[in-house]
Amino acid sequence: MKKTLCVLFAAVLLLAVSIPAMAATNMKLAHNLAEDHAVHIQLTAFADAVREKTGGEINIEVVPNGTLGSEGAVLEQVGYGMVEMTKVSAATLGNFASEWNALSVPYVFNDQEHYYNVMDGEIAKDLYLTTEDQGFIGLFWLDSGARSFYTKDKAIRTPADLAGLKIRTMDSQMAIDMMAAMGGSATVMSYSEIYTGMQQGVIDGAENNVTAMRDHKDVTKYYCFDAHTRIPDIVVISTDTWNSLTEEQQQIMMECAAAASDEYKARWTAFEEEVMAAADGVEFIRDVDIPAFQAACAGIYENLKNTDPTVYSIVEKIQEAGK
Repeated sequence: MKKTLCVLFAAVLLLAVSIPAMAATNMKLAHNLAEDHAVHIQLTAFADAVREKTGGEINIEVVPNGTLGSEGAVLEQVGYGMVEMTKVSAATLGNFASEWNALSVPYVFNDQEHYYNVMDGEIAKDLYLTTEDQGFIGLFWLDSGARSFYTKDKAIRTPADLAGLKIRTMDSQMAIDMMAAMGGSATVMSYSEIYTGMQQGVIDGAENNVTAMRDHKDVTKYYCFDAHTRIPDIVVISTDTWNSLTEEQQQIMMECAAAASDEYKARWTAFEEEVMAAADGVEFIRDVDIPAFQAACAGIYENLKNTDPTVYSIVEKIQEAGK
């Protein structure tokens, strides 16, 4: 009997040794912002939550400061499976799947509540899958505030105030079309070049959310709240990486992603307030004629309707969600 038990014990031990423990999945999540930026803080919290809830099965290393390249370059690496995850602007995604351009249409959102409802709902979830055949999908979104104009010399209260001004925009056709509609001149350059561009007079201003004042307050005299667009940041993940996860791991990732989006709303608001409080010398202009800017952009909607019915149909869905 004793000999039989010893044999059974040895067999069980051999079986346990022969079955390998589930290997941990290691990922890199790259972005181009600093460690003290609200985005990095939230992405780090997301990574910590995933690690904890998966019991260490998924470990996400957040890589800041553009260490792995520009937004577009890293996004291509994600598509090829060289990097697992990244954070990009929805405007950048528009260069990979035109459907994302619907979020960059000026004044497509009525207000913040409308914006939140769309990004937390089915419209955004459908957009997440539009790049699946390019090797990556959207996982969750982060608020990036409302984009407005800021300038070195002239306050912008109406579209007429933009006449003759060179305004930096993102490398987005929608942003370029918007500037043309409003009467300004679009100048495409990287974010890192804005400070020197304004300082040397290469550009007269730029358009971005108010947290840009953290970097550009010394060359900015006016920040004007026309709130022409609300373009979210999107965290994407390699399709191959996503498909390699178990259903349970995917569910945990989605739960942590939803929590991160929700937590970031308050974190972003606090970040905006902190930056404005420290923006000495910048005059914040709130008496902006927003209806005039909306009217100036009407042609963009008509052009979309005629030239890109796919994007226009998403614009219609967004507008219907705001009624």
